[in-house]
Amino acid sequence: IIKIEVNAMLTQEELASIKELQEVCEKDGGFQLKLNYDMLKNRSGQVKEDFFHYENDHLVGFLGSYDFGNKVELCGMVHPNYRRRGIFTRLLEKGIEEAKRRNIKKILLNAPSNSLSAKNFLTAIPCTFYVAEYQMKWHKVQLSEDPSVTLRPSTTTEDFEAEVQLEVSAFGFNEDEARRFNQQIRENSSDQNFIIETDGKTAGKIRVAEADGEAWIYGFAVFPELQGKGIGRKALTKVVKTEVQKGLSVFLEVEAKNAHALKLYESCGFRSYHSQDYYKYTI
Repeated sequence: IIKIEVNAMLTQEELASIKELQEVCEKDGGFQLKLNYDMLKNRSGQVKEDFFHYENDHLVGFLGSYDFGNKVELCGMVHPNYRRRGIFTRLLEKGIEEAKRRNIKKILLNAPSNSLSAKNFLTAIPCTFYVAEYQMKWHKVQLSEDPSVTLRPSTTTEDFEAEVQLEVSAFGFNEDEARRFNQQIRENSSDQNFIIETDGKTAGKIRVAEADGEAWIYGFAVFPELQGKGIGRKALTKVVKTEVQKGLSVFLEVEAKNAHALKLYESCGFRSYHSQDYYKYTI
């Protein structure tokens, strides 16, 4: 029996099935998939974002859609024993169809850089290489805190507006996209949102997600006019030391083309251990 499902909010059983399938695929391929479990666990249920393929009541194919305000990223997998049957093609068609229905202008297909099966599949898809992204893990180095930069929880309307403007200036969002994206984070995520301050003024933002003994840093940005003054380094140092004191391993992601950020992270003790390639789908 073959069953294809499209779900909104995910159950614990579905999350466990996704995790089990991921482990099988990663062990077989020797790569790591970026399935954004923090987002899977906090689906809003308002739109179709997850696509399942079952055979005999076993999950053998999955595709997740991840909305980042100005773009949608698609990442999925098929059990090694069920490949070359068109399963992923059908899942991808459904994911792209839903993105188009929502009038998404930029669709990115995400694949581990060292996955030969993904690269072979993508040769038959109308897409072009867009960017590489490194996953980085912090390794112990001596870090010195500086009291001139502080972090506080983002709670006020003014904080929200600052976050919106930082998405625009640092990540290329337009204002409507940035507003929607940050509202989704506040409503559907358990992440910790912090405002970076110096001299009593808002200088930037940073977001931290904690789960399963890991802390992931996201959305790290400093206003352009305040960059180059060491504010980012001091804020990152505070976050790393706080998370390490909790006994957590610290991770982040950075695009390969962002040489300035890459250099900053490496100087603070982060080392790349894996990479993902993104391909822009031709709509």
